[in-house]
Amino acid sequence: MHRGTRAVVWLLFAGVMYLILAETVAAWVHLPDFGNIGFTVVFVLFALLHCAQQEGWKRTGIFFAVSAIVSYAMEDLGVQTGLIFGRYHYGDALGTKLGHVPILIPLAWFMMIYPSWRVAKAMLVGINPRSLAAIPALALLASFVMTGWDVVMDPGMAAAGNWVWENGGAYFGVPRHNYLGWLLTTFLVYSITAALWRYVKWPHNPASATPVFAALPVLVYAFFAVRYVAENRIPALQLIAMFSMGVPALAAVIQLLLNRPSANTSTAD
Repeated sequence: MHRGTRAVVWLLFAGVMYLILAETVAAWVHLPDFGNIGFTVVFVLFALLHCAQQEGWKRTGIFFAVSAIVSYAMEDLGVQTGLIFGRYHYGDALGTKLGHVPILIPLAWFMMIYPSWRVAKAMLVGINPRSLAAIPALALLASFVMTGWDVVMDPGMAAAGNWVWENGGAYFGVPRHNYLGWLLTTFLVYSITAALWRYVKWPHNPASATPVFAALPVLVYAFFAVRYVAENRIPALQLIAMFSMGVPALAAVIQLLLNRPSANTSTAD
């Protein structure tokens, strides 16, 4: 592992944690932040560089490309038809659009997809990575982990005007089948990535990373769970966050603490 890149990852990790903290305490103390766009850029850079250190640049490039292409295609189709997530459209707060979707959105998908995948991998430590069911099991679990994040995030982001649900919905104004769209989109990303990764070998042994370094995305996910439990514009979501994000975060952290000798092994090739 290149020490210089690893140091940058640690710096970006510190930046992400600070920006999450700034959001958490915003109701009581104003700390400087970068807004939605700046936050997403910092987080995406962290995810990309951490993934590159753990999986190599070729695998990371495949992961990011699949995530960006699938998420953009699903979002654009969703906005135009309402079939994937429900009837919605984006406001102007998230910046320049490509078609009907802000350019920031495919980046934001990877920002969430990567740590959710690391959480699912940690939860499945001990599963034989070469078993026939390992890849779909990881893809399915990671899809639920990420959708559990959106269960908490989506109502607040919509209330802030980042996107508009045109016909409302039963869940804090969000259509229930939005979450089926999230499950489908993320499952496609994880499954396609895993299939393509079969043709790309690891350039190094990821076990060369320290357990703490390998666990950084899990810690980010867990801190997000704490952020939503500690402060939310919609109080009922505090309780929901405790279970939708808190349970997978807790399970992953426990696995990483108690299964440290094998915490960095791959769940699926």
